[in-house]
Amino acid sequence: MPFDSNSVKKAGRKSKGIILAGGSGSRLYPITKGTSKQLLSIYDKPMIYYPLSVLMLSGIKEILIISNPENLPNFKKLFNNGSDLGLSISYKEQKNPDGIAQAFKIGKDFIGIDDVCLVLGDNIFYGKGFSGLLNSAKSNLKNNKATVFGYNVNNPSDFGIASFDINKNLINIEEKPKSPNSNTAVVGLYFYPNNVVKIASKIQPSKRGEFEISSVNQCYLDNKDLKIEILGRGFTWLDTGTHDSLLEASNFIKTVEKHSGYKVACLEEIAFKMKFIDLKKLKKLTEPFGDSSYGKYLKSLVNEN
Repeated sequence: MPFDSNSVKKAGRKSKGIILAGGSGSRLYPITKGTSKQLLSIYDKPMIYYPLSVLMLSGIKEILIISNPENLPNFKKLFNNGSDLGLSISYKEQKNPDGIAQAFKIGKDFIGIDDVCLVLGDNIFYGKGFSGLLNSAKSNLKNNKATVFGYNVNNPSDFGIASFDINKNLINIEEKPKSPNSNTAVVGLYFYPNNVVKIASKIQPSKRGEFEISSVNQCYLDNKDLKIEILGRGFTWLDTGTHDSLLEASNFIKTVEKHSGYKVACLEEIAFKMKFIDLKKLKKLTEPFGDSSYGKYLKSLVNEN
């Protein structure tokens, strides 16, 4: 996927990234009975490559992957400590899937004094100008503003739906409304200033026993500190939680790559373009892929540079 690394400007404060890759993936049984959903293939690469690419495009190099004890060793096998990609990747266990906001409790020590971007491990984003939206979200952090991302859907009653003003200030987020005021769903990508750790520590489990991300967002809403970036015309957001959406995502990535000639979420390419690694390192990373289509693509990048 082509992009301009200069479009991701450095924010004044450091941001870290968290990928939440937990859960049992029961909606995808039996294919997830033996492996993590986020390790399933989306066309030519593991699902987790896609959310990781979002963090990398945001200029984030320090990343925490949270998953259950059974699957965490497989993520470690895939990425090790992240140094091959110029990253620093660490890992934490989520013994029980007790809600998205639990990520900030588990990742408290990792976050430390920094801001944080949380992306769900089964969300896929694609669209021209994405880096600019990520940059805007990072800029909001300098003013202690949190940012969520919105995407227009045809079935708003199945999502948390956002209402906002012309300045992208959130007015309200209504969970699965019967009579929605808009079609803008809040998707699985969030930027929070450091005080999210304190906020998450104080929220109580919901009626279904989970630490809800909506409770965190409501705190920022109450303080008028929540912004939204819209994934508008030309963007695609895919939530790969069902068999049909999993197949749809693979077909979409296949179509984009075949017609554009670029790989989507090619981590080695992004690491090189973002200057996380140099050409010598990129060349070395091509070797294990041999003559696979992925390997040939990486070799073409080396030859072009």
